[in-house]
Amino acid sequence: MRIKVDFELCESNGLCEAMAPEVFELDDDDFLQLHAEHTTPENEDDVRRAVAACPRAAITLVEGDA
Repeated sequence: MRIKVDFELCESNGLCEAMAPEVFELDDDDFLQLHAEHTTPENEDDVRRAVAACPRAAITLVEGDA
């Protein structure tokens, strides 16, 4: 699945980074960086938790690779 972040909605509060640090990271300026555009079998559960925890619903998962 493709990971999509709406950077206009993102508050950079770091909940996603806490749940899936291999995918999400806040840089030194507190801007969210996405390290992977797609989930893997190893990180899908963590990414789903990050999506559910995002207070602004800025992260979504899109079926397929498109």
